[in-house]
Amino acid sequence: MPRIHLFDDISSEEEKKLLNCFNANTLHFKKDAIILSNVAKATQVGLVVNGSAQIIRYNSNGSRTIMETLKEGDIFGDFSASNFEELYIIACEESEIILFEYERLITRCKKNCPYHNKVIDNTLQILSDKLRSKNERIEILSKKTIREKLLAYFNMLSKKQISKTIILPFSLTDLADYLSIDRSAMMREIKNLKDDEMIESREKKIYLKY
Repeated sequence: MPRIHLFDDISSEEEKKLLNCFNANTLHFKKDAIILSNVAKATQVGLVVNGSAQIIRYNSNGSRTIMETLKEGDIFGDFSASNFEELYIIACEESEIILFEYERLITRCKKNCPYHNKVIDNTLQILSDKLRSKNERIEILSKKTIREKLLAYFNMLSKKQISKTIILPFSLTDLADYLSIDRSAMMREIKNLKDDEMIESREKKIYLKY
């Protein structure tokens, strides 16, 4: 099992005990399958064991926005959404997911075991990290032009990957959905950035020249 931040500083044996305490279920989903719908009202927490998934918002006109990409080890649940968002968790590939009730996570067990208390502390840290990620996204989407949005996103990835050569975590189509912009317009702007010698790109790899 990949490192799940929910279980940081908790042994593998304690993980097994916790999942048993949570009455967790391990499920398998095919690519494009809906793992959770109406996330804001969901009562379950999910852990991505294998594969990947995305938190998707569908607008009234049918267009979609990628709110977050979930990789192995990430968690999701009702804390991934606000009450004003109709969100879905959708598998990007064949994936193995652990699901359990959120109430089991936040309620201290009768034995008051130290590793259960540690999970609650880890949950608070995860929520803090998610809030920071949402603020980063808001900052990017607040940019007025497609160029500004792209450069802000590239800069964010460069800082996280500690490199001028960045690897996009998803396809260019998904990048357009993540930035809430038209894909064709985005591709034109990427070409303009190349022509202006600000970037070089090849598939998901982008080199920042500025």
